[in-house]
Amino acid sequence: MGKRKEFVGTVISDKMQKTIIVRIMRLMKHHKYNKIIRKYNKFKVHDEKKIAKISDTVRIQETRPLSKEKRFKLVEVIKKSALPHIEIKEE
Repeated sequence: MGKRKEFVGTVISDKMQKTIIVRIMRLMKHHKYNKIIRKYNKFKVHDEKKIAKISDTVRIQETRPLSKEKRFKLVEVIKKSALPHIEIKEE
């Protein structure tokens, strides 16, 4: 059996119950122009104890499917946000 994938990312939403959305950034080289570009992915992550907040840096690990879109669980909060929790309103 292989190891489970682990990623480090930033929490961009914590509005759901026991679920956070984490944005992962990776660098890759463009196949034609050889320029380094940033690619982003968003994953839904299971947070049982609700310890992660917006803009925290977290480590997540792949797990069995927990729901239709949840395939990761929270391992640890690496760095807490220095900012107070701010509500972001979309119009």
